[in-house]
Amino acid sequence: MRIEAARQAVQDLPITPSVLATLRETARLYSTHYSTMIEGNRLTQEQVSNVIEKNHHFPGRERDEKEVLGYYAALEKVEQVATSGLPVSETHIQTPHALVMADGRKKTKPTPYRDGQNVIRDGRTRSIVYMPPEAKDVPPLMKALVAWIAKSQRESLPCPIRAAIAHYQFATIHPYYDGNGRTARLLTTLILHLGGYDLKGLYSLEEYYARNLGDYYKALTVGPSHNYYEGRAKADISAWVEYFCEGVATSFENVRRRAQEAAGSGAIDQSVALRQLDPRQRKALELFRHRTFITSRDVEALFGISQRAARNLLAAWVDTGFVIVTDPANKTRKYGLNAELMSVLE
Repeated sequence: MRIEAARQAVQDLPITPSVLATLRETARLYSTHYSTMIEGNRLTQEQVSNVIEKNHHFPGRERDEKEVLGYYAALEKVEQVATSGLPVSETHIQTPHALVMADGRKKTKPTPYRDGQNVIRDGRTRSIVYMPPEAKDVPPLMKALVAWIAKSQRESLPCPIRAAIAHYQFATIHPYYDGNGRTARLLTTLILHLGGYDLKGLYSLEEYYARNLGDYYKALTVGPSHNYYEGRAKADISAWVEYFCEGVATSFENVRRRAQEAAGSGAIDQSVALRQLDPRQRKALELFRHRTFITSRDVEALFGISQRAARNLLAAWVDTGFVIVTDPANKTRKYGLNAELMSVLE
């Protein structure tokens, strides 16, 4: 009930595109900082922002810089996939992982799963904390996980619970040698966004994990043995699901508070036109923040769709009056925002 109340409250706030873009970028930076911090990244929140936004470098922190650039790029990719509305696939997991392990500037291909055994060790004692399934079992387990995500959605399992179980099972399979924790958190973000629990992209569940890191690991560590084949696969994960849902509720309530503060500062536009926009149109408004017209290629890149789909979407927007054609040439056709919405951006 707390999750749904906060979700509805945020969805009902007609935040202006400029303020929304600012809050969304802040959430991305928070998510990047806290998710990489969980893995031992030493950059501060301010340094993370400087690396991403200003391309600053910090001597001796090159690996940390690479990690934050990779996670930020992967987070953007996840948001792009979520906007497309496509169901979760293994490629939607492998591609963000590739970005996580890159530096955010290179083109990447979906990474294959590990081909050998890996173990999770205690950083201090080096004793084995968890031994994941053998490499030969990873592909069928990942295929089964993706199939379960789709099945649970069809059967209307509440989205936060679906995301919690998927997070746990991905961490259990541990399909890569490195980057599993970050990819698990990206997967839950994707599932929440696809299920309508994106909250305009303003929350950072990673912040909740990082601020309760002991509880995070404790909740994930269940089962009678550190060996996958000796109990973890059939363990009672109620405590983890409760921990996860509490995190979603806490994160959503934080977003509601911040959004209401923005409303109190007069940063809310009450226009009927803005309230009536669908999610894709709201997101497309960002394209007009620094330009007077857009093309089908801009829409294609924003939503991760084909050129043809972008053109069809723009044609539909023209029909509804959301945009107008400013240059009718077939190859260079340009679109502008309608006058009423343009005044909202000013």
